Amino acid sequence: MQLNISRRKFVLYGSATFATSLLLKACSSNNQTSTPTASGGGGGFKIAIVLPGVITDKAWNQSGYEGVNLAKQKLNAEIAYVEQVAQADQTEALTDFARKGYNLVFAHGGQFDAAIEQVAPQFPNTFFVGVNGNTKGENIASLRIDHLQGSYLCGIIGAAMTKSNKLAYIAGQEFPATQEELRGFELGAKSVKPNIQIVSTFTGDWNDVAKAKEATLALISSGADVIYQWLDSASPAVLQAASDKGVYAFGNTKDQLDVAPKAVLTSAVKRLDIAIAYLAELAQQKQLKGQIYSIGLEREDILTLGKFGAGVPEAVKQNALKAKQDIVAKKIYFESCQEAGKSTRCIKKA
Repeated sequence: MQLNISRRKFVLYGSATFATSLLLKACSSNNQTSTPTASGGGGGFKIAIVLPGVITDKAWNQSGYEGVNLAKQKLNAEIAYVEQVAQADQTEALTDFARKGYNLVFAHGGQFDAAIEQVAPQFPNTFFVGVNGNTKGENIASLRIDHLQGSYLCGIIGAAMTKSNKLAYIAGQEFPATQEELRGFELGAKSVKPNIQIVSTFTGDWNDVAKAKEATLALISSGADVIYQWLDSASPAVLQAASDKGVYAFGNTKDQLDVAPKAVLTSAVKRLDIAIAYLAELAQQKQLKGQIYSIGLEREDILTLGKFGAGVPEAVKQNALKAKQDIVAKKIYFESCQEAGKSTRCIKKA
């Protein structure tokens, strides 16, 4: 059945156990389009997620997709998703779900903040959650993994493993969450070697493999021999390029040791699926509030380090794990401060 309805791919799932699916694909004159794939009715509570990338990236977008699926299982909810939403289509995607009566809509990335703020006031009966966001309101919340805490531990490891004393950070876009992660990586590294150098680059695209590889090779050519990356479908390109050039790297979101075992030191594992399901449960119970929910190392089921590479010495591993315990015990903590005329986060020790 051919329909020309939208420019994005929608897939909806109900919670009925034996429901069958109907996939409707459509093509416009300019590009490929798809319409909803739906299955039987749910438990009355409807959850949707809007994703900037694909659900098979084995990283950020897949974790978001797994989150609404976990919520479906736990809450008997009806769920839906739309993937590969470009910046220009964000408000339309959010509006579509709100008009269809979804109770809870996740926007999976800090880049959605402006769109959420534009759409949410028009739909007071829908609660919007910006994953990695930095906004809040009457029916707006943000879900933040404490990226700074996870990257701080990786910075400790990176500083112990570097030979050039130059580390690098690469991400898709620069916004509060990536700035926070870069800052944590820097603080962790400088807690080991105060004069170490940390450089950063933002490719402008979370999924462009060619851009990711080019940026990685440029960083390696500049002398960086440990690379912390936060990308989506493009993340394996960074890890493999690091492996090919004999330098180290870190996985992100998923445990990515298996992607490039010779290069990956460990991963900042962020169980966004569990965090998303947690907020969905609050929303179903009408306990979700218009605030920023920040989850750190105190929730080991959500934020932790992944498997360590074989090349990481035991002493380095134990030093990072000790810092992790100290953060949880609040012997190490981070607070707002001014540095070089800018507001940032600084490390404090009890």
